[in-house]
Amino acid sequence: MVRQPLTPEQIEAGRRLGVLLRRARAGRDLVEIAQSAGISPETLRKIETGRLPSPGFGTIICLGEALGLPVQELADTWRGADQPLDAVS
Repeated sequence: MVRQPLTPEQIEAGRRLGVLLRRARAGRDLVEIAQSAGISPETLRKIETGRLPSPGFGTIICLGEALGLPVQELADTWRGADQPLDAVS
């Protein structure tokens, strides 16, 4: 199966999500949060920096639980319902 390239909108959504996750982590140890979510620290780093703009649904759910973020807030951020990327980065 060939994966289609991400659209600019999907890349921007990933950046917004990364900003939200980084802010929610707020100084907590990246390794601890990654382990708590069942992912590698490098994966969390990539998500937070926007280098992995389209993480799996299960990964996002586990990160939300590890950080105490409601699924609705994660979804709203992904959709851009809260604010544009320029306002959060």
